[in-house]
Amino acid sequence: MSWTERSRVRLENGHVSLTPVVEADRAGWREQALDPDIWTYFVTRVDDEAGFEEFFDSYLAASDAGRRTTFTVTDLASGRVAGSMSYGNLAEKDLRLEVGSSWLGRDFRGRGVNHWAKFLLMRHAFEGMGAERVEFKTDVLNERARRGLRAVGATEEGVLRSYNVMPGGRRRDAVYYSVLRAEWPDVRARLEGGPRTR
Repeated sequence: MSWTERSRVRLENGHVSLTPVVEADRAGWREQALDPDIWTYFVTRVDDEAGFEEFFDSYLAASDAGRRTTFTVTDLASGRVAGSMSYGNLAEKDLRLEVGSSWLGRDFRGRGVNHWAKFLLMRHAFEGMGAERVEFKTDVLNERARRGLRAVGATEEGVLRSYNVMPGGRRRDAVYYSVLRAEWPDVRARLEGGPRTR
């Protein structure tokens, strides 16, 4: 079974569930995604209904085609869709993948949803797929995302300057983070203790 097939699973604990995106998730995504604050540092923008439809269609198509596995994140306390995260850059030969394209609606930030979703994604990557490295990248200007990555135990590795163009034409510097297999037992133990309050 390929990594793409092994990545397409339901992940759940008592806090969140992550399910591979399907057409029926469109309305739940829309409820959260039409918030401009989400897209400040994202490589795409969702400014209106047409932009949302294009965004959702592109992630659904990429997931269906096996280019990535995109998950719908549901907050179990409320039963509402909270946002989305993905496995991308699935480098099976090198036992490496990226957790990215992460976004959460305003109501679900700072409530532990990111913590538990990232925990489930890393646990499955290391324990279900045999990954040696899980990597993350974000805009060097995105302090909220950088704090979140440090909070889930990822190590900052460095900045790739002028990495890509952003909506509006700015050249983004991308900062990389990772967790390695050898680090996972300690990271897992820390994450299982729950989110740390700031």
